[in-house]
Amino acid sequence: MVKAYLRYELSNTFGVINSNANLVYDHTGKLLVSAALENINVWKARQGTLMRTLVAPMGEDGAPAAEVTQLAAAPGARQLAAGHADGAVRIWNLDSGECEVTLAGHRGAVTALRYNRAGAMLASGAQDTDVIVWDVVAEAGLFRLRAHTGQVTDLAWVERENVLLTGSKDGHVRAWDLATQHCFQTLAGAHGEVWALDVDPAETRLVVGAADAELHCFHLRPAAPVDAGDASTSGRGGVGVRGDLIEGVGGLRRTATERVAALRFDASGRLLAVQSAGRLLEVFRVRPEAEVRKHMARRRKRKREKGAAPAPNPAPGLAAEVPAAAAAPDAGDAPSASDELAPLQVVRAKAKLRALAFSPLAAAAGRPAQVSLALANNMLETWGVSEAGAERVRGMEAAGHRAGVRAVALAPDDCTLLSLAGNTAKVWNAESGACLRTVEHAGHGLCAMFAPGGRHAVVGTKEGAIDILDVGAATVVETLQAHTSAVWSVVALPDSSGFVSCSADHDVKFWEWQVAVAAEGGAGRQLGARHTRTLKMADDVLCCRVSADGRLLAVALLDSTIQVFFLDTLKFCLSLYGHKLPVLSMDISSDSTLLVSGSADKNIKIWGLDFGDCHKSLFAHQDSVMQVAFVPGTHYVFTAGKDRALKYWDADRWELLLTLAGHHAEVWCVAVSAAGDFAVSGGADRSLRVWRRTEEPFFVEEERERRLESLFEADGEFAAGRRGAAGQPAQDGAPEGEAGAAAAGRRTREALSAADRIADALDLAAHEAARMQEHAGRQGSGAGAPPAPNPLLMGQPPEAAVLKALAGVRANELEQALLLLPYTDALRLLTYLCHWLRAGLQVELCCRVAALLVRLHHAQLTATPAARGPLVALQRLLRARTGGLKDVLGFNLAGVQHLQRLLKDRQHSV
Repeated sequence: MVKAYLRYELSNTFGVINSNANLVYDHTGKLLVSAALENINVWKARQGTLMRTLVAPMGEDGAPAAEVTQLAAAPGARQLAAGHADGAVRIWNLDSGECEVTLAGHRGAVTALRYNRAGAMLASGAQDTDVIVWDVVAEAGLFRLRAHTGQVTDLAWVERENVLLTGSKDGHVRAWDLATQHCFQTLAGAHGEVWALDVDPAETRLVVGAADAELHCFHLRPAAPVDAGDASTSGRGGVGVRGDLIEGVGGLRRTATERVAALRFDASGRLLAVQSAGRLLEVFRVRPEAEVRKHMARRRKRKREKGAAPAPNPAPGLAAEVPAAAAAPDAGDAPSASDELAPLQVVRAKAKLRALAFSPLAAAAGRPAQVSLALANNMLETWGVSEAGAERVRGMEAAGHRAGVRAVALAPDDCTLLSLAGNTAKVWNAESGACLRTVEHAGHGLCAMFAPGGRHAVVGTKEGAIDILDVGAATVVETLQAHTSAVWSVVALPDSSGFVSCSADHDVKFWEWQVAVAAEGGAGRQLGARHTRTLKMADDVLCCRVSADGRLLAVALLDSTIQVFFLDTLKFCLSLYGHKLPVLSMDISSDSTLLVSGSADKNIKIWGLDFGDCHKSLFAHQDSVMQVAFVPGTHYVFTAGKDRALKYWDADRWELLLTLAGHHAEVWCVAVSAAGDFAVSGGADRSLRVWRRTEEPFFVEEERERRLESLFEADGEFAAGRRGAAGQPAQDGAPEGEAGAAAAGRRTREALSAADRIADALDLAAHEAARMQEHAGRQGSGAGAPPAPNPLLMGQPPEAAVLKALAGVRANELEQALLLLPYTDALRLLTYLCHWLRAGLQVELCCRVAALLVRLHHAQLTATPAARGPLVALQRLLRARTGGLKDVLGFNLAGVQHLQRLLKDRQHSV
């Protein structure tokens, strides 16, 4: 009989304040948004509290979303764009917290993301060296820009010129004319990669940060068109060529010696913040024009006083194709970078910086600027910066660990969770994920357990000490100098009389609970422990476990063996050997019959404790198995591995049941609740994840087929991505010096499914139409009743079924879905478009589909005589229907304007 199991699914993720992405404020300045691995945290900026977490939707196959790598807030709207490591761009509504659309176009991680000033267009750059411009309103890509040969690192809009500036690791900054979709100017000559760039709000100044210790400054001037003859001499082609936009003004040396990681102007354009790859944040002040002239006068005076010394050469770095007079910042009356920018403050953070964001509220109110910083140790800081100094205003650090989570433990009531990271222990509400308390202890925590009652916890440290924590008071009540080396495991005795600890000093020690008088004057009593006996081993002890019946003690040694002893006499019982590398974790089932061990050799072994035989050895993970844990009362096992996976096994049938993917780094620990209804995992990505058992049953065979299908689909999508998007030939980037444009879409699994649905609907409609035509032909010969309608049509006419399938395709997937259709299906679709337009159905959709089909199959349509009729009919119908739709929109717009005037007159009369 086939056995059914209950599925575990991810129900909550907490412990991550920020991850490896940038910071953004919303347009009001009241909300600060940070990435939290695949999710997004929305913070109240003034209070420093978490308001909402935007949870990324799971894939169709149940796979978790990729990590967020870039964020961008829409100006003047409650909309947020998030770029992910798999190349997807998701648009979120900050009011509802819902993902409105997912845009697929990139083949690598999104590394740059910017809205234009109106918020209607979005530009994204990625590791695949491409830049895509998206129409946010239409939820579709406009075009793809290809010219860079390295990862795109930053973007900036120059809207008065309809230009997009892009920087890349190839050392170039390119200026793109969006009207003609070509690169008309290139800045070259940087010492290494270009890492950051930004344009001030007035769009008159460009600052570029590269791998050297300088800021490269440029002026943006109106780009006048040039003649074709001039264009040919400059080597840029002849069609749509315009003059240079960027003019160099020199470089400005920074305080930090590390490369620039990010730079941004504030909303007023008076301040420039430059983030280094280390801990320094430098804030520069943009001098007003009068102050710039004074500074230039002083500089010229100093030069005259020095005599006829030759003018210094401009600092090496990025150089635009500009006249020689402009290339030298000290020549003539042109201001240099040092004239326009003055150092204001230097902020040194506690850890390496990951991102920065200026608060728009401070700039709007005229107060001292506030800049928020994301640190690499999982915390956020906000600093106030003025000429008087820099001051830390607030920090957001309580809701996460500063390092990876090394151990987790659940209280006996399963309501409280304890996690260890570094020298910090945090107590969480296991249901909501809220951080209740933080306990600082002296050592580096490696293992933990709760004492009976759940009011105290025991922590084993790397230094050999054992700390007893008061969970309610968030204090260390006693520190036992238990071992001389790292304590790798602490486990409670089944009779609740004490616990057992094991260490790398070859000792397994037994401890007994005792209640002692508190040290502060003896007024209170506190829980303590007393050492009772010691088991000496011949090698380092990495793990120990006690059977639930209190009969056996299992000890894992550094020599890759497991020694089993009788708990009461400590006499040797069994020796379990077979692992090729040391056993890092093990667990004993609740009925004391099975022992499961996980090793650094990537295998788990299932042992019988009656004779010590190995029931089965399973290749469990792609890397070391860090922890194993039985579900209480069952023979189901959870295993955590360095391959970022948590797996669920049946130890009786020796089968893999589920692979729970979600962590973005090594999984180091897992704890299972007493009822087995949920499990908690932690790892190097600093996240704590709760996996809850659902009521959804599944079968092992179906799950195995599902995993294989996911692997095949992933391989197909990877191959399609390498061939390029929208049928383009595969290329990692255009040759250097050549710019080009291509389609913005990318073939995805969703687009393939949409194309299949359209093709199935067309086949079904064609089959139904053939049946009806056959019946009509037999009517003259005395045919009977018409055939029963196809139940798959759901009572709809064939044309309505095709329209429903076509309208169900998302706007951003429509072009790719139509591209995947065979030509014969595209020809049939043109016929249906004529029918829908005659009936006035979905006019906008019909217009877009007709334009896409004609563009994609233009050569074949012109060579097909059968296509002439539908095309001529479409030409007439499209003109008539779009004209009618335009009239309706104009009528509605005039009505709305009339209502506005009436409302305004009524307000004036009152």
